[in-house]
Amino acid sequence: MAWEDVDGRVLTFGLFLAFIVATLAITVWARVTTKGADDFYAGGRVFSGPQNGVALAGDYMSAASFLGIAGIIALSGYDGFLYSIGFLVAWLLTLLLVEMMRNAGRFTMADVLSYRMRQTPVRTAAAISTVTVSVFYLLAQMVGAGALVSLLLGIQEGERFFGMDAGTAKTVTIVVVGALMIFYVTFGGMKGTTWVQIVKAVLLMVGATVLTVLVLSRFGFNVSRMLGSAADASGRSQEFLQPGQRFGKEVPGDVYHTILNKLDFVSLALALVLGTAGLPHIVTRFFTVPDARAARTSVNWAIGLVGAFYLMTLALGFGAAALVGRDAIVAQDPAGNTAAPQLAQALGQEVGGKVGGEILLAFIAAVAFATILAVVSGLVLASSTSLAHDFFGHVLMFGRPRESQEVAVARFAAFLIGSLGIVLAVVAQNLNVAFLVALAFAMAAAANLPAIVLTLFWKRFNTAGVVAGIYGGLGSSLMLVICSPVVSGKTDPVTGESLSLLPAGVDFHIFPLENPGLVSIPFGFLCAIVATLLSREKADPERYDELSVRSLTGTGSH
Repeated sequence: MAWEDVDGRVLTFGLFLAFIVATLAITVWARVTTKGADDFYAGGRVFSGPQNGVALAGDYMSAASFLGIAGIIALSGYDGFLYSIGFLVAWLLTLLLVEMMRNAGRFTMADVLSYRMRQTPVRTAAAISTVTVSVFYLLAQMVGAGALVSLLLGIQEGERFFGMDAGTAKTVTIVVVGALMIFYVTFGGMKGTTWVQIVKAVLLMVGATVLTVLVLSRFGFNVSRMLGSAADASGRSQEFLQPGQRFGKEVPGDVYHTILNKLDFVSLALALVLGTAGLPHIVTRFFTVPDARAARTSVNWAIGLVGAFYLMTLALGFGAAALVGRDAIVAQDPAGNTAAPQLAQALGQEVGGKVGGEILLAFIAAVAFATILAVVSGLVLASSTSLAHDFFGHVLMFGRPRESQEVAVARFAAFLIGSLGIVLAVVAQNLNVAFLVALAFAMAAAANLPAIVLTLFWKRFNTAGVVAGIYGGLGSSLMLVICSPVVSGKTDPVTGESLSLLPAGVDFHIFPLENPGLVSIPFGFLCAIVATLLSREKADPERYDELSVRSLTGTGSH
């Protein structure tokens, strides 16, 4: 059979399988070397700064970053790049706080929060917050995985691939992704998951670099020419390169909705920038290095990789707009998630004909699949670690569990959380759950960030403040989203179709913004501060001084 006759979908599927086999082998190897809690939760703290920096970047660069941002830039121009800037700015704040958390903690966020507080209420609240944020983020990733793999394999409505229609392929993908992430975590622990992240990050950077070089070479390495071509192809000329195409839209003659649109954008930006520092799977990643110096080295590597990656999303997005075209992108996926794979196919065809196009498309599709698998594994590991270490080990067992018990509970918790994610994702696969990513960031910013910042920097902060801040931030984020247009009341002005989670005709929204961060984040800080001031509990100044020294130097930690 000639290369020209090879179905690109078979090639893509083959690369999917190759990645799965490679990562399963890594996981089996990691299982052999995972002996106790230190190995399972923190990879034995044997990873070097560069290794952890690559894994950290891998944890952060999700499929939403790779495919989502490229798609938004391709369809919305300048406004899509605001996502890249938001994630990059968020990273700088995150690295400042998370390095201090790593120095002061052992395995989880709660290790830091409870250091000078009462253990039971603080660890319980932290475990609930960790699991809630992770499950919402996990659900969005897994539902997205089902739809994405169907698109990447080219399975449209009415078509079949290996005997599967589009609906069956979605369900099968969700189950396979869920089963793999359970296997990675229960068998490989942090060691296996870290190596999966490293492999995925290397593949992602190679793929993004190849596409960026090919795009820029197409325009003589002249960025201005690329932007001009993208603007011309968009049909909106120079407006495509100006803000307001997607976020903060001006509504002619309607001041109220114009202001709401701008506030909604500010709310989303706040959640993205402030929420990253509170994402549990990012926090736990720093516990895998042996000392503070290695942590700082991993910070430098991560900043370099993440910064380069988000700059490359510019070339991917505007390159897709210029070379693929808006109509072709929307025809494949209205959300634009296939812009990068379509760009890969177009560039590959220019370099190596049909075969080149299929090979580059298959590689980029496999990278996207690897990205999804790695991120969901990190989320499950963070949740299971918190349940086993914080809730079982310190709440139920009063801080005196046997190490083997705690690791066994962590593995069982990973199985439960992974299974719950599979069931919820299969049920919700036909719903519009894209809002869950922004909600996870908003909850992390509103619940976890106040507790982290005030624990590290406010001597008077106490147990009541931590608990009130976490529950207040979580509860307000959830309630505001339930009462927002995201859940009910938003319809397409032309077709009348529902753009909300619930069908048209159901409308109980009373909160006008789609993103709760603008209200819930200040509310989380307010709850934490007011509860501290009203509480009669006295903070221990000596414990605060010890925590400060640990967080800044790493002395006495672990």
